[in-house]
Amino acid sequence: MTNKFSFGAPVFTGAVVEKFSLCKSEFPVGKIESEWPFTWNYNLEKTDIVFGLGESVRGMNKRGFKYVSWCLDCPNQSENTPSMYGAHNFLLVFGKNPFGIFFDTASRIEFDIGWTDQDVMTVKTEDTGVEVYVIFPSDNAKNVLTDITRQFRALIGQSYIPPRWAFGYQQSRWGYKTEADVREVVRKYRELNIPLDSVVLDIDYMTDYMDFTVDKEKFSDLKGLSAELKKDGMHLIPIIDAGVKVKEGYDVYEEGVKNGYFATKEDGTPYAAGVWPGRSHFTDFFNPQAREWFGSKYKILTDQGIEGFWNDMNEPAMFYSDDSLKEAFDKLESYKGKNLDIQTFFEFTPISGSTFNQLEDYKRFYHRVPGSSNPDEKIRHDKIHNLYGAWMTRAAGEGLEKISPDKRMLIYSRASAIGAHRYGGIWTGDNASTWSHLLQEIKMLPGVNMCGFLYSGADIGGFGDSTSRDLLMRWLALGDFTPLMRNHSAWNTRLQECYSFKNPEEFKSIIDLRYALLPYIYSEFVKAAVNGDSYIRPLAFDYPNDRRAVCTEDELMVGSDILLAPVYTQNAEGRYVYLPEDMTMVTWSDSRAEQKPMSAGDHFVEIPLETVVFFVKKGRAVPLFKSALSSEQIDMNSAYLVGDAKSCELYTDDGYSRKINLNEGMREIK
Repeated sequence: MTNKFSFGAPVFTGAVVEKFSLCKSEFPVGKIESEWPFTWNYNLEKTDIVFGLGESVRGMNKRGFKYVSWCLDCPNQSENTPSMYGAHNFLLVFGKNPFGIFFDTASRIEFDIGWTDQDVMTVKTEDTGVEVYVIFPSDNAKNVLTDITRQFRALIGQSYIPPRWAFGYQQSRWGYKTEADVREVVRKYRELNIPLDSVVLDIDYMTDYMDFTVDKEKFSDLKGLSAELKKDGMHLIPIIDAGVKVKEGYDVYEEGVKNGYFATKEDGTPYAAGVWPGRSHFTDFFNPQAREWFGSKYKILTDQGIEGFWNDMNEPAMFYSDDSLKEAFDKLESYKGKNLDIQTFFEFTPISGSTFNQLEDYKRFYHRVPGSSNPDEKIRHDKIHNLYGAWMTRAAGEGLEKISPDKRMLIYSRASAIGAHRYGGIWTGDNASTWSHLLQEIKMLPGVNMCGFLYSGADIGGFGDSTSRDLLMRWLALGDFTPLMRNHSAWNTRLQECYSFKNPEEFKSIIDLRYALLPYIYSEFVKAAVNGDSYIRPLAFDYPNDRRAVCTEDELMVGSDILLAPVYTQNAEGRYVYLPEDMTMVTWSDSRAEQKPMSAGDHFVEIPLETVVFFVKKGRAVPLFKSALSSEQIDMNSAYLVGDAKSCELYTDDGYSRKINLNEGMREIK
């Protein structure tokens, strides 16, 4: 049962697809302290667990910290980072009185979940209005967590389903600058027989970092390269950034200016800020004509054989504006000739970085009001900041559907808000090559799934800093099970392609498991998307009456049948695992699986570095297939089962068609 309430003057966000009338009764949970600015308090029981908030730091249980939904380019994230790249304002309170609550707002919103007072949750927002949806379990619900999640997902619409090849392994690096670089990556993977489906291109492939261009000196024949790779079952995935370079003679820039497609300053002139290409304009994705125009531009690259993209820098990230840059230079000049003591030196040092994603810059430009039919009705960017990246994903998703109406295309994005989950997936931004960020992904994935972003994953091995061999291997072992499996790193870090390390055959074994599982992963993903379930979730969803399982923070349920307990500490020879019931332990090593029964309870499980271990639920079976060099080459008749059941059901289709029919696509595997 869902109740809808409205406070202030809400702006259309595009998050909700199901229609509800406003509830006339009192707010059913907690207390509305102020209708506007909006403030809601809820007294938490000591045993209450608070799930949700999608892309956010800390635990699966969000109690004990203060989070802020404000889409932020945050390359130096830590467990004290309040804001990430996404704004995912859904919470699920699990306890004596379980309920879900979704705060549908375009604006910055704060969640104090037992931080100021350990027993009180407070939610505040004030820039625009908020529509609040409170979801209670159905009367006949057998599992309240699953029931509430399904109701919420019906409210916001079905999650995006990418093509099947997008579940293959992706190799990326900021620094693949030429066709020769790409061919070198492919050659080395193929020589070692390590599976690979995609090579991801960062900003280097463009001409002067201009969207929808290709540098002909570096990539003289992108169409030919794409066709060459497709013959070997592989794809190219180029980046598209939010900023459009200000440059005379650049057709995208000139068309955008001529037709008024860019966000403007208060005086109506296009707003400019610096990103990769220097001074850039930003498409007003809330203008339907501008959104359609930008989405149509992807055809420039699809005509060259490209079938997948990643959208970046779309919070939007801004290095500076003309105004903030002038302010910084003036401030620096004021210190010239001064005797810098401890006070003035610490004032001086951060000035050069003070223009980066500055709040004042977000207050300097305007958009058309989302959903408004009046092109003259404008709203300041900071009021609807959290929607910008989501609506860029919408532009791409809608554009690619028109370009390719019958065949699914891949799209994933950095910035996001609920609603964008219908158009594309996400990766969790610029993480670092640290063990803490590996653990952070384990804890973040369930919340991201609850909020509808099923096609998700982190940069395997870490984007920033230089990875270690063992960190990359342990991260790949987790990545075997995440829908998006991408190894990505920055230009100034150690090479982290699998062939760059000693004993690459051990990396091959780990990635072989991904391809042995890929038909199962695809099947479970599609079923979760269509049914409104979470592909990855906390143990609590499957074992809600087992308090030990409910409080477990470092294990995951994957699909219908798998419990995963990743290793996330350096030099570990294994780890302790809690099994809520008897299960089958599957050990994958040297590209082969062995299995043995395990009783419920606590176990220390030896997991050597080159080994991946997972557990199959009692009475279930998981199909493994003969690994292949790409997803297209998997022999679908090569399946064998692990687990204690004699058969299982698998969803299969052609991997491309936009139409999904679970009933027609199910087949029994024995």
